[in-house]
Amino acid sequence: MRARQLIDGASFGPDALNAIGKAFDAAWEEIAPNFGNDPTDIDNARWKLANALLSIASEDSRDVEVLKKAALQRMALDYRHKSSAYAKNPAAKPARS
Repeated sequence: MRARQLIDGASFGPDALNAIGKAFDAAWEEIAPNFGNDPTDIDNARWKLANALLSIASEDSRDVEVLKKAALQRMALDYRHKSSAYAKNPAAKPARS
């Protein structure tokens, strides 16, 4: 719910928002099985995906497949970065968003 609100409230024109929304749905469909059934985990993952998508989108964004792939790559890089930081300091718990 909050991920969709984040996307719908983003400062893009209607065509870009339409493409971003479709890319979000397509990306989520691809990765959803990785996040189990816990509503909190699902909400957090969707929030991270929305942020990843918005971080790479622009007003000229129209290609849903390009947006989807770039958002998934960004999300994977974010997870990898957090995992390597945790590996360097295992006493620190990974942050939950």
